[in-house]
Amino acid sequence: MKRLQTFLKKTNTTIIVHSLLWIFFLAITAIQSYSRFSTIPNEFYFLNILFIGVFYLNFSVLIPKFLLNQKIVTYVVISLSLILFFIFVIEPFLKNQLKPPFIDEPFNNQFQRPRDGNINLRPPILVLLFFALSTCVKLVSEWYKSEKERTIAASQKVNSELSFLKAQLNPHFLFNTLNSIYSLANKKSDDTTVAIVTLSELMRYMIYEANEEFISLEKEIDYIKNYISLQLLRLKDSSGVHINVHGDLNYKIEPLLLISFIENAFKYGTDYKGKTDIKIRITTNNNQLCLEVANISSLQNTINKNSGIGLENIKNRLQLLYPNAHTLEITNHKKSFEVNLKINLKK
Repeated sequence: MKRLQTFLKKTNTTIIVHSLLWIFFLAITAIQSYSRFSTIPNEFYFLNILFIGVFYLNFSVLIPKFLLNQKIVTYVVISLSLILFFIFVIEPFLKNQLKPPFIDEPFNNQFQRPRDGNINLRPPILVLLFFALSTCVKLVSEWYKSEKERTIAASQKVNSELSFLKAQLNPHFLFNTLNSIYSLANKKSDDTTVAIVTLSELMRYMIYEANEEFISLEKEIDYIKNYISLQLLRLKDSSGVHINVHGDLNYKIEPLLLISFIENAFKYGTDYKGKTDIKIRITTNNNQLCLEVANISSLQNTINKNSGIGLENIKNRLQLLYPNAHTLEITNHKKSFEVNLKINLKK
C-alpha cells in the first residue's frame, strides 16, 4: 500500500510538472502568434498537437521500449522513418490543405507565406527538435532515477552492514559483561546485585536507545561510565583506573561506537598480580571528539582471533559511518596498548 501511494505521488508530480511546462510553452507561442496575426490560426493548434504527440511518442514508447533496452538499431530505424514520414507526408499535407490567416503584412516565423499563397510550415525541423528534446529529457530523467536508486541501494547496504555489526557487537559485549558478573558471584560478593542492576541499565540503553541512527554524546558517555562502574566492581585494585571527560557534549554520535576500545582495555589492562592500569580521556574541541585509551598489556599479545572481534567491528563501522572524517591510531607496545581516535562530529 505504501509503495502504491509513493508511486501515485511520483506519477502525479510528473504529470503536474509536464502540464505546467506545456501550458507555459503554449501560452508563449499563442501570445507570439496573436501579436503577429491578431488572431490564433488553426495551424497553431494542429502543429502543437503534432509536436506534443511526437514528444510523448518518443518519450513514453520508443525510448523505453527500444533505446533503454539496448535496441539501438531498431530505435534509429524507427526514428528516421518517422522523420521521413513527416517530410514526405505531413509537410505536403500542410502546404496543400491549410491556408494562411488573413494578415495585412508579411511575417517571418515558423509560418511563412510563399507567393502561391500556401503556408510553408517546415514541420520536420520542429518535429526533429521536439524529438531530440524528448530524448534528452527522458535520458536525463532515467539517469537521475538510476543515480537515486544506486544511492538508495548503497544506503541500504551500509545500513545492513551496520545492523550486522551491531548485532555482532551486542552478544560480544554481553558475553564479556556476564563473565564479570560471574566473577563477582563466584566470590559471593555483595556487589553482585549492584552489578546486575547496572547491567540492566546497560541493556536498556542498548535495546531501546542504541537503535537510533545518532544519539547525544552525553548519553553515550553515561553509558560508558556505567560500563566502567560495572568493571570496577570486579577489580581487586581499581586505583589505577582513571577517566577524564572534558569539553562540550552537545554533539551527536553513532551509538556504541567507543565502547569496544574501553572494553578491550579492561579485558587486557590487568597484569598477573591483579594490578589494573587504565587511562581513558574523552575530550571535545570545536566539532572534534578525541578518545585516548591506554592500558598495560601483559596479556595483550595473547589475543586470539575471537577476542579481536570488538576492534575489527569498530574499525569497519568507522569506515562506514565516518569516511574521511576520522583518524584511528592503535599502538601495541610490548607492555602497553594505546588507542587514539579522532572523529568529526555534528551538533
